[in-house]
Amino acid sequence: MSYENVKAYLKEIGLEERLVIRDNIDTVEHAAQVIGCEEERIAKTMSFLVKDEPIVIVMAGDAKVNNALYKAQFHQKAKMVPYQDVEEIIGHMPGGVCPFALKDNVKVYLDVSLKRFQTVHAAGGSANSTIELSNEELEKYTHYVAWVDVCKGWKQMIK
Repeated sequence: MSYENVKAYLKEIGLEERLVIRDNIDTVEHAAQVIGCEEERIAKTMSFLVKDEPIVIVMAGDAKVNNALYKAQFHQKAKMVPYQDVEEIIGHMPGGVCPFALKDNVKVYLDVSLKRFQTVHAAGGSANSTIELSNEELEKYTHYVAWVDVCKGWKQMIK
């Protein structure tokens, strides 16, 4: 159902044609191979609870949450949404979580690790759908709250 919700949302904003159905994708590495891009250009959307309220953070494929930076930003330790609850709380099943067509109470944050790229590839509501977007499109169509700096592992990759 989440794929259909994403597809309907993308149709509303005129981006439906950019939603691509692929073979099932199970990891960032696999997604990069299937799409034909660098792993870091896979925009993974991670689900967390902040004071029991759901949020998602979209980050580069080579980024990992840095607990100290996360705590400085959200004033608590990182607490992921339990796997079995992701679809109910966020609106998408694990593997298809994306920053579109989320449940109404889910806030979206974009991590600065994405700013290195002109475009990134995000999931499209299922484990076999993706969409390529610029940062400006992510800002415009995700209704994001803010850019945050909560990740590690990617900064040493900057050339």
